[in-house]
Amino acid sequence: MKWEVIARPAYSILKVKLFPGESITAEAGAFVAGKGDYEIRTQTGGVLKAFARAIAGGESIFLNTFIAGGEAELLFAPSIPGDIEYIEVDGSLIIQDMSYLASHGDIELSVKWKGFKGLLAEGELVWLKAEGRGGVWVNSYGAMETLELKHGEKVIIDNFHFVAMDGDVDYSIKKFGGWKSFILGGEGVVAEVKGPGRVIIQTRSLPPFMNLVRKFVRR
Repeated sequence: MKWEVIARPAYSILKVKLFPGESITAEAGAFVAGKGDYEIRTQTGGVLKAFARAIAGGESIFLNTFIAGGEAELLFAPSIPGDIEYIEVDGSLIIQDMSYLASHGDIELSVKWKGFKGLLAEGELVWLKAEGRGGVWVNSYGAMETLELKHGEKVIIDNFHFVAMDGDVDYSIKKFGGWKSFILGGEGVVAEVKGPGRVIIQTRSLPPFMNLVRKFVRR
């Protein structure tokens, strides 16, 4: 398999070249174009897990797997403008539900609960969990920045700026500051992440942009 990200960073597209027998799985709706010898198999990845992804994680119940019979070239794009990064997985990876684009290898998707305090996060109760061995392509709204946390080092991340982190990183969900800051400060729920581990964040947050758009939409 060969791949590259083109048209980055604002309108990135994942370009993948598959050789005979190779495959890639992508979220429903991510396919842009394809040429060569390949077939598409639509799957749920397990009915119960699929419903959990769809209802709790905001993801489609279906995943599309593209399998090359000969050589094939495929293009995939996320639903929001931003960049795409590849993360190698040998264990587990926690991903914001809107940031999963595609994966390859022996990767299984399921739901990772944030915990009861996630109820305050404007409905964002869960993240996705990619588990196994292979690789995952994640996308962001805006650009991405990787934070490498040392042992015991902590970072506070806004809920909507989170993209992904190593599955064994210690974290907790909490409100931003005191109640006054939580209600009036415009930040809401944050994640406190403790190293060692890797955390990927995005430079833009979708809810503030949507609030701005609403000001200019006539009802």
